[in-house]
Amino acid sequence: MDAIRQFLAMGGYAAYIWPSFILTFAVVIGLAVVSWRRLKREEARLALLEQSRPGRRARSRTAA
Repeated sequence: MDAIRQFLAMGGYAAYIWPSFILTFAVVIGLAVVSWRRLKREEARLALLEQSRPGRRARSRTAA
């Protein structure tokens, strides 16, 4: 149990280390959420574009 306390105390620097870990994880999770939401929005936008011009993809492939 003492080893765990020593680890969590981080040699006296716990007041600096743990908040920085929390902030870093919050930023990473926030970036993941923003990226996921943007991906879903752009996929929906692409689907609308493809619906508005349904034959365009097939013609461009056969022309090549």
